[in-house]
Amino acid sequence: MTDARAIAERVLACPGVAGLSGGPFGTVATYLPGERLTGVAVREHEVDIAIVARFGDPLPAVADEIRLLVGDLVDGRPVNVTIDDLDI
Repeated sequence: MTDARAIAERVLACPGVAGLSGGPFGTVATYLPGERLTGVAVREHEVDIAIVARFGDPLPAVADEIRLLVGDLVDGRPVNVTIDDLDI
């Protein structure tokens, strides 16, 4: 089973990430017992991650680093990274 909380922790540890985002209309989320984890959506065939990136880092490199950081946690699913905003 893919652990959304562990994915979120690794994403937040990425130097180019200022925070997680709910994405358009708040749809990037995983519902856990008693809570809604915003910014990571573990779906049957993919994992969606939405972030607020730090200004100054190349955005494609940030997305690639996130994919590398969570690669062993997603059970072979593709990881879609959306950058919703910049923290300036």
